[in-house]
Order: sequence, then structure tokens, then C-alpha cells
Amino acid sequence: MWKELVARGVRVGKERVRKLMAQHGTRAWHKRKHIATTNSNHNLPVAPNLLRRNFTAAAPNQVWTSDITYVATAEGCLYLAVIINLFSRQVVGWSMQTHMKAELVTDALRIAWFRRRPEGGVIVHSDRGSQYCSGLFQYTLKATACVRR
Repeated sequence: MWKELVARGVRVGKERVRKLMAQHGTRAWHKRKHIATTNSNHNLPVAPNLLRRNFTAAAPNQVWTSDITYVATAEGCLYLAVIINLFSRQVVGWSMQTHMKAELVTDALRIAWFRRRPEGGVIVHSDRGSQYCSGLFQYTLKATACVRR
């Protein structure tokens, strides 16, 4: 706010602006810090991209896609992993935790599998982040008969 006033030629100090804003119960909007949720800089094996940007499915439970985002709260960030069925565009599994470890995406996959009980061969498409390339996630894919990417 202070920078904007100075840019418009108003001679005012930062502290004066802060006090006036507090007195009137106003707060300036500020950009939120970007939090990276993908770490592609790892030495884990990466699966081939089977979808090749074709994000459609002819039937339910053929293709699921997954990603991680974050939710800013007053107590800090929570991380949300979501799995979406590309046929219906519905969320079939999700997990929210205070960390971005492999358990976050693995729990979302287990929930999706438990809720849908798909027959083998579901393609699970994701980014190349370390959580999705981890041994735990790969093991869970095999245990649920899913195929990555």
C-alpha cells in the first residue's frame, strides 16, 4: 500500500500507512510464496508417458491421473494428493498430510483402489515427482494391479 501511494506522488511514511490501515481494519494483499510440489531432480526410474497428452478415457477406471497441491492454513501448509478418474472427472481418492513424502500419494492410491476396486490395468498418470517414482508408490501400484503413466 505504501509503495502504491508513493508511486502516485503521495508523501507518506510506512509507519503512518500501517497505523491507518490497522485503525480501519484493512490489510494489504500480498503474493503468496510459491511452494514447489514437484521434485523431478532425482535418480529414481521414470515410467514412460503412456497418455501422450490424451487425457480422455472411453470407460470408467481405465485412466486415473494424480497430482499434489498445497492448502495454506493459519497453522502452516497441508499437502493434498488427489486421484481423478479421467472418464467421469470425479475424485476417486485423496490424502492430506503435513508432508510431501511418498506416503501422501500412496495413501491416495490405496483409497482410490479401495473405493473403486478396478480390474487390473488402470493407468495412473502423474508428473515425474519423486513421490510417484518412489519404491513405495511403485510397490503399491503393483499390489493394486495398476500401471504407472
